[in-house]
Amino acid sequence: MRRALIPGSFDPVTLGHLNIICRAAGNYDEVVVGIFENPEKHYLFTLEQRVALLREATQNLANVRVVACDGYTADYAKEGGFAAIVRGYRSDSDLTYEQKMAQYNSGRGGVHTLLLETPPELAGVSSTRVRERLAAGESISGLVPESCRKTVLRFYRENTEHADA
Repeated sequence: MRRALIPGSFDPVTLGHLNIICRAAGNYDEVVVGIFENPEKHYLFTLEQRVALLREATQNLANVRVVACDGYTADYAKEGGFAAIVRGYRSDSDLTYEQKMAQYNSGRGGVHTLLLETPPELAGVSSTRVRERLAAGESISGLVPESCRKTVLRFYRENTEHADA
């Protein structure tokens, strides 16, 4: 069975993420979306919320599993016996960064990385943009999967109400 790992923080999941997941799901027997935490990052959504959002967004993809992960991506991929790490890129600067990460992951874990170009219509979509729109009270339609848009809004309200208390 050919398995692929799609690692990320997914804070929150976007249409760009979902595009990469769907494309990988069409090429591998199993796709594991691994939500990793970087202790140096501050997340808007909790790990549990990000897992829930991704599971909601991918519920119709039978060969996709969403899991919380820890440690290094390369180690997780090697230990899990993945055929590839799959990542997306939107721009030349993304591509340069992803190529460096692919080299690192290959050297550390021996697992190659497949880089998928984001379609032009999704090039401006990012988790950062979603968080900015949420903070400004603007619509996030067209940025996040419609299947989980209301959940993103609910989690955002819960998290910001809690932060203000």
